[in-house]
Amino acid sequence: MINPYPFKFRPILKEKIWGGQKIKTELNKDFIPYENCGETWEISGIPGNISIVSEGPLTGTTLPQLIDTYRGQLVGEAVYRKEGNKFPLLVKFIDANQDLSIQVHPNDELAQKRHQSLGKTEMWYIFQSDPASRLVVGFNQPLSREKYLEYFNSGRLMEVLNQEEVESDDVFFVPAGRVHTIGKGILLAEIQQTSDVTYRIYDFDRVDKNGNSRELHTEEALDALDFQHYPQYKTDYDRSANNAVPIVRSTYFEVNRLYFDHETTRNYEHLDSFVIYVCVDGKSRLSWDGQHITLMKGEAALIPASIKEIKLTPAPSIKLLETYIP
Repeated sequence: MINPYPFKFRPILKEKIWGGQKIKTELNKDFIPYENCGETWEISGIPGNISIVSEGPLTGTTLPQLIDTYRGQLVGEAVYRKEGNKFPLLVKFIDANQDLSIQVHPNDELAQKRHQSLGKTEMWYIFQSDPASRLVVGFNQPLSREKYLEYFNSGRLMEVLNQEEVESDDVFFVPAGRVHTIGKGILLAEIQQTSDVTYRIYDFDRVDKNGNSRELHTEEALDALDFQHYPQYKTDYDRSANNAVPIVRSTYFEVNRLYFDHETTRNYEHLDSFVIYVCVDGKSRLSWDGQHITLMKGEAALIPASIKEIKLTPAPSIKLLETYIP
């Protein structure tokens, strides 16, 4: 049997009503025959959107086939016992050429009850943003269900949404239940639970090229929304070079931001989980057991749980999101 190695996958491209050109211009991914590309799914186990290995001796193998073959060697023994052949995370890049819809995702309990699915907690890392680009995350004041409906029904929903100007390297954690949208001019990486359940609250009265409006889920969203107000929504972290900094700690995944301009080694003896690298800037060689691959901006790699040490050799620097199951 071929030993598992760090896997890269063919991007799954998504044309969207709000998509743009930055997947090509910033991340160097061709999306022909689409006119635009709103999302590229880099690592996915969602049925109908299954990732396929793009490099090495297992090229053409699907992610579920990898898990079925390598089990705990690939995902970690504890992860395999809990998840079986289901891969627990979804990694995307998103280019918002227009504002996305105002939306919310249900938690595990509600999603299981309604959709026989997991809920969706996610995090965003801003790759690039145009001047004055903004996103929505959470409410700007505490609300009751009744007060929320007052604003919603009178067309004043935007008045109670927390809007944040963003720039490169900003981080936002978006737990299930938190109202949100990605604003025009933002390119970001998203790491999330494996779920595709979204309740669309408001879509700015848009229609597609055939004149059709997208479905709204006004009633479904009411039971999913967290109406609390939180004092801070953007994640503060140390942005200096040559360190590994925790940026997300949750029950579903943990994420560190790695930023190095010299060779460094990452040791995973303490983990019983796969590791995903998402390259948000620069380029590096990844070396293990006398072998290596190259990881560049806009690429992601799945490091099997059986590989306990990776050497990073930046050329000349590298920024990575490093994520795993706690």
